[in-house]
Amino acid sequence: MIGKILETLYTKVFINIIVGESKSIVFVEVVSKGEVIKSESESFKTNTLSSQMYSYLKTAIAKSPYHYVSILDNSTKQGAIPTCRDIKSYIDAKGLNTICVDKNWTFYTSQEDIKDLKYEYQNIGLDLIFSPFSILARFFKDKIELNLSIFALIEEKNISLSVFNQGKLLYAEYLHIKTQNQDEILMMDSILDDDDEDDMELDLDDIDLDDMDADDDITSLDDFADIEDLSSDIDIEEFSEAQDIVRTKEEKEVDIEDINDDYNKFIMIQDSINRFYHDEKYNSEFLESIYIADSIGLSTDLKKYLEEEMFLNVVVRKIALEEELSSIAKAEIL
Repeated sequence: MIGKILETLYTKVFINIIVGESKSIVFVEVVSKGEVIKSESESFKTNTLSSQMYSYLKTAIAKSPYHYVSILDNSTKQGAIPTCRDIKSYIDAKGLNTICVDKNWTFYTSQEDIKDLKYEYQNIGLDLIFSPFSILARFFKDKIELNLSIFALIEEKNISLSVFNQGKLLYAEYLHIKTQNQDEILMMDSILDDDDEDDMELDLDDIDLDDMDADDDITSLDDFADIEDLSSDIDIEEFSEAQDIVRTKEEKEVDIEDINDDYNKFIMIQDSINRFYHDEKYNSEFLESIYIADSIGLSTDLKKYLEEEMFLNVVVRKIALEEELSSIAKAEIL
């Protein structure tokens, strides 16, 4: 009773951690009487608990004795299955933590990875560890309860993919996005180099040395040697053209990298859905739509691949993972 009274006197602080491949985000919300009175976010260029991130977390924790630290599980050994009872028919549950959702489906994760995560944050203390599938189910709750569709949460290096039919999970898989094959990178670089060399290369076969006049050569050399006669405007123009060529190559490299990343995502989604269709364990049905929660800012290429290659209706929603994590943590605590 006394504890409840004291709790009402203090604000509650929700501290939420999203660890990505190249950066981590900490999102803090201060709640008083059920209302958010302050929020702030900080990004750190690390995927481990750096000293700067640790200092920021400790400052956030000091705001109130009633603080709750949540983190999104990024274990590669996680997923979800469409049952709470016959788990062994789908996975070997040895070494896994499993949680039943709505007496309907189960998400699981590696005990060892969770142990390592808690050890890394032992001086901070983790109160809640959420599965990305729980975030996905909450984010698309309005669609999941009504439709037979694919639902995918896309992070920097992971895809949480699931199939729901009117609120019932049929299939799920946690995919780690493959890096581009080194041979493909070299091939793309070679194509870029060849294209630029074709634009700049002088074709020596077209020059007939016998037709060249010696006097003309000497005159040309004299002209070249007279630096003062060169137009500075021409120099600047030629230098600008050279810079444009360099910029064009850099833009091509960025475009190709984006295309390859999107194509990798497409192939992984396609392969996963094929496993759903062909694995007898799953009650597969024909899929026409996919809903994507985009946490990274996808280009339009992935949508185009899914529409043109798999003939899917594609809906993309932007998602701020750190804010969704805080929402689900507040729903758990408040």
